[in-house]
Amino acid sequence: MSRVVIRPFETADLPAAGRLLAERHARHRLKHPLLRAEFEDPKLAPVEVTAAWESEGASGSVLVDGDEVTGYLLGAPKSSPIWGPNIWVEQAGQAVREPEYMRDLYGAAATKWVADGRRAQYVLVPDDAELVNAWFRLGFGSQHAHAVRPVPAEPLAVRPDLTVRRAGRGDIAVLAELDLVLPRHQGMSPVFSAGELPTLEEALADWEESIDDREYATFVAEYNGQVIGSSISCSIEKSIAHSGLAQPDNAGFLAYAAVLPESRGVGAGRALGEAVLNWTGEVGYTSVVADWRVTNLLASRAWPRLGFAQTFHRLHRLIGY
Repeated sequence: MSRVVIRPFETADLPAAGRLLAERHARHRLKHPLLRAEFEDPKLAPVEVTAAWESEGASGSVLVDGDEVTGYLLGAPKSSPIWGPNIWVEQAGQAVREPEYMRDLYGAAATKWVADGRRAQYVLVPDDAELVNAWFRLGFGSQHAHAVRPVPAEPLAVRPDLTVRRAGRGDIAVLAELDLVLPRHQGMSPVFSAGELPTLEEALADWEESIDDREYATFVAEYNGQVIGSSISCSIEKSIAHSGLAQPDNAGFLAYAAVLPESRGVGAGRALGEAVLNWTGEVGYTSVVADWRVTNLLASRAWPRLGFAQTFHRLHRLIGY
């Protein structure tokens, strides 16, 4: 321990941090090979660390053992009021050879973060049990899951009791209604999300404008002749939450799925997810990404059952309460 020094992150630490990130990503891909291989390159990984370091308001710490940097942590705030007075450690914001030392890195970096009033803290942790455990022992809890799966080798079978089809202009009214279902559900127990709820008028206007956008595939599920649910898919590049190290090559994205509360239990959610999986395979994607709040009891059970494996854990801590 006497040789270990923890100090503030500096620009000169970027090359060493990049090498550590490349090592971390190589270990991560042993478990999740669908993630992009190029970030194992120690010449490319520093680009991601540099982007994190150059984010407005970024700060952090490094661990130096002897004369070698063996760990780093970087965080930066987001401007959206949804997250509170916050700090975020994103996909490229951390790497350490000994996971236990992440607790020391946080202890150093968080001194400034809390002094700056940034008490709502979020960290995206790769699916590494020891590293996740280190963050848990810092008072962080699981909030959100990022996951991926390969496209089906063969199209998934159509359910005989449900009709799942592409949406059209005649579905705009029910699509707008379904746009409100998920945020309403997320605001209820046990999720208690503080996300914004659009109005029905806003949802109708959005669908009037976007229903014919060919970059999105929208599906509806019918049961007894009534539309009861919808799902949306697109390229993963459309999602700002799944970028860099968290973004597989050639991936589709399960962007949205919702079923009317009174119609749950007939398998519509799974059927809508299967429609997205079939579509991604048909158009040539090789993997599919999804994400969900872990406190959403419906999504956190449905999507793993559909074969999605968690690649990153978004953890959260609210200081002082």
